Amino acid sequence: MTKTATPPPSSAGAPPAPSAGQEEEPPTWLRRLRAFGYAPRGAASWRADVRTRLVPPYAQPSVQLWMTFGLPQQVWGTWQRILAWAGPLLVALVAGVLRFVHLGSPKAVIFDETYYAKDAWATIKQGYEASWPKDIDKSILANPDGVSLPLDPGYVVHPPVGKWVIGLGEWMFGFTPFGWRFMTAVLGTLSVLMLCRIGRRLFRSTFLGCLAGALLAVDGLHLVMSRTALLDLVLMFFVLAAFGALLIDRDKARARLADALPVDGEGRTRPDMRIAETLRLGWRPYRILAGVCLGLAAGTKWNGFVVLAFFGVLTVLWDAAARRTAGAGAPYAAMLRRDALPAFVSTVPVAVVTYLASWSGWIFSPDNGKGGYLRDWAAKNDQGSALSFLPEWLRSLWHYETEVYKFHVGLTSGHTYESNPWSWLVLGRPVSYFYESPEPGTDGCPATEAGKCAREVLALGTPLLWWAGCFALLYVLWRWFFRRDWRAGAIACALGAGLLPWFNYQERTIFFFYAVVFVPYLCLAVAMMIGALLGPAGSTERRRTLGAIGAGVLVLLIVWNFIYFWPVYTGQTLPMDSWRGRMWLDTWV
Repeated sequence: MTKTATPPPSSAGAPPAPSAGQEEEPPTWLRRLRAFGYAPRGAASWRADVRTRLVPPYAQPSVQLWMTFGLPQQVWGTWQRILAWAGPLLVALVAGVLRFVHLGSPKAVIFDETYYAKDAWATIKQGYEASWPKDIDKSILANPDGVSLPLDPGYVVHPPVGKWVIGLGEWMFGFTPFGWRFMTAVLGTLSVLMLCRIGRRLFRSTFLGCLAGALLAVDGLHLVMSRTALLDLVLMFFVLAAFGALLIDRDKARARLADALPVDGEGRTRPDMRIAETLRLGWRPYRILAGVCLGLAAGTKWNGFVVLAFFGVLTVLWDAAARRTAGAGAPYAAMLRRDALPAFVSTVPVAVVTYLASWSGWIFSPDNGKGGYLRDWAAKNDQGSALSFLPEWLRSLWHYETEVYKFHVGLTSGHTYESNPWSWLVLGRPVSYFYESPEPGTDGCPATEAGKCAREVLALGTPLLWWAGCFALLYVLWRWFFRRDWRAGAIACALGAGLLPWFNYQERTIFFFYAVVFVPYLCLAVAMMIGALLGPAGSTERRRTLGAIGAGVLVLLIVWNFIYFWPVYTGQTLPMDSWRGRMWLDTWV
């Protein structure tokens, strides 16, 4: 459709231009916040090009950079498009090498692999979990082909998606440590690639996007979880995929809104109240994709439903902000009329249907006592009830889920490695997944050692990254509250979705490794802080140089810290003194 190149009259919805010196002053309390960096929205902001505000362009490398490499001007755009994928792929390649090297070591069933590796094997073989003998782990490691699948169903307290994912690796590579860790290593690598692209879209910078992905690649907790057959890495992957899908949806919806706005005689897109408040944003497949991903996340662990609530609020607030930028006088009312219901339908019902579909192996198992655990509950115990019009499988599943909920809220038994969520960001209590003390001359322990060595897999975040992340989180909250930076708000929302709900269950037995769900957003926060250290566009050469030195030192220290702790992330044998030297806090032992 051809746009009319005329200035928007006031009757079309654009606010009248204030005369010089008549910009409305904000209230006194807002003016006082300026001392803390608060940036008020100017009344004349409507005169800026609205398309640029709705869909900001990506940062362009300086001309000097292209000239340094001897590239002609006509190929600069091509190289930018290549780097937009080449950079993230290179970072993901490094992350993949780190995650796959010696993936089968230690050759043991470590920590909760004793549950999920076996549940995954049963799920991939028969569609539901089995009840395994308690002493079966050694037999599995010695001769996996000689282990028979138990006939009795097993009582499990997590949905099946994560076990289907882990079982896929076992189906391809066998019932071995490499087999049950393969898919978590794949998802860990892909999550680094996704974060690079998500960071690029969020910050409009390929460099900052790749930096965020690189920080995730060298985080110790993410590495350990990528090399262990637990559910939380799978949960993290689907939550991150949903976050990325909503970011793409945000850009496409805002571009559609920008395309509908009028253009003035100078070629600038102008706001229009009528269009901003009435335009329907149409088919939004990426929001549906986010609903599917969040359904798969909930089908891995119930935390996914909490994230669904956080992300649901976030996406409709983005819609309101877009309509306000486009000129809406009542953006929240317009959002409630036009966007809230479609957003709900494309996420919540989609997530619920996806969640139910993930139980298909259990649902289609026999209901005569030879199928999944409690699959026959309704047939035995719920005939003639008020809900008998519902399918038996649905009533049985509801009863099963009720029993699981009672288990989760009542889980208060102590554990050596339990921790409080208040301590997670400062790495108060990591989790030891595996520990051995090899004798001198055995299993990599030097024969010259006077005593035993130590071999451990410790689920510990890279300390300098996490401690820098604490400052980055404060910076992000400041940017969000005082500068109303939507990027900071998005990071804070996603990080909060992974952390804040656990404060409601402090009496429960919970562990630090649950924090892997919000590690990607901690890395985004650090990348955003480093971007601020580098300085905004137009900074002086001195400012840029000092910022680059500070940022470079921080990144190099984080990488060094990751290398230093590499042996305790991967279960390498260390002399006892070297192992103790890495236990920086008493609570890490």
